[in-house]
Amino acid sequence: MEPIVIIGTGMAGYGLLRELRKLDREAPVTLITADDGAVYAKPSLSNAFATGKTPDQLQSQTAEQIGVSLNAQVLTHTQVQGIDVTTQQVRTDHGPIAYSRLVLAVGADPIAHGVQGEATELIHRVNDLSDYREFRAALEGKRSVTILGGGLIGCEFANDLATAGFQVTVVHRGAYPLERLLPSEIAQQLGANLEQAGVQWRYGCTALTVEMQNKEIALTLDDGSMLTSDVVLSAIGLRPRIEMAVKAGIAAERGIVVDRLLQTNAPNVFAIGDCAEVSGLVLPFVQPLLQQVRALAATLSGQSTPVVYPAMPVAVKTPALPITVAPAPIDAQGQWSVESQETCLAARFEDAAGHLLGFALGGQASSLRSTLTKRLPALLPAVQ
Repeated sequence: MEPIVIIGTGMAGYGLLRELRKLDREAPVTLITADDGAVYAKPSLSNAFATGKTPDQLQSQTAEQIGVSLNAQVLTHTQVQGIDVTTQQVRTDHGPIAYSRLVLAVGADPIAHGVQGEATELIHRVNDLSDYREFRAALEGKRSVTILGGGLIGCEFANDLATAGFQVTVVHRGAYPLERLLPSEIAQQLGANLEQAGVQWRYGCTALTVEMQNKEIALTLDDGSMLTSDVVLSAIGLRPRIEMAVKAGIAAERGIVVDRLLQTNAPNVFAIGDCAEVSGLVLPFVQPLLQQVRALAATLSGQSTPVVYPAMPVAVKTPALPITVAPAPIDAQGQWSVESQETCLAARFEDAAGHLLGFALGGQASSLRSTLTKRLPALLPAVQ
């Protein structure tokens, strides 16, 4: 019997393996990864200083260890060259691998920063543990860091680095951080609290060029100013990896298009995690991923199980102002109402009839999370 093949060993790939093994200990499973397959939690990368973790301490298992413990073959340092959905084979630089079912858990790539100049290779991106090792090595003996992007990851890194004693400047083209997730009142308070923690903001700006200047990295911004620092980190967002699927004739839009069973338009091919677009939703967060791997494990084990998305608030790891946000659907019609006290910020997004469609909680208002979550509609309700 040909194995279930999973391409990718991030939280999605290994998460699916763990759920499969709860249901079926013996079904052959092969995982393919281009890196060393180390087991770690990607969300922990942006607050490693605060938790006192080195890159080595973030790794919990090697690929060999998890392969032995979960009875799976993990092929490390293996490049996928293509997928043949007709013969059901994955072509790799180590030869073809046949599959009974194929799961694409290939994640997402950082969005290109678009900065030009002779020092572009010095701009770091942190998308996995290997990237983080390089970033931490670059920080050794340094004092100042510029972060490109004031979204979720940019804010988390800014808070973590400032707390660790670095001089942090964030270049963000928006008028305040996290403007796509938060109402302006809470977003502005987050920016102010991070500033009090030592973060400097350059709002309404974008970096255009990067050069070396007296052993520092010099960024020229679109307002004509120049910003210098020891290290530069780009954190302007992620884009699902769809190229592998598209080349194989698998449908993709913003992500790899799958139905509620997480199946693509190709027979026996599925997609999960940051690369997957489920019923039009691309949700690069932990809770949707957990819902996916549980459902798909059941389906692959013989019990077809559509994925269900309940309301799933997201915690933003910014100790300067801890935030929990449940974004309203993109096409939702309604407005924010904000209640603001010194250490408590609560915002509700409601439609004209008063139905709660989203919320954002800052500081002590996070205690309302459970109560408000129960009032939210499911993103993908159970199939009747």
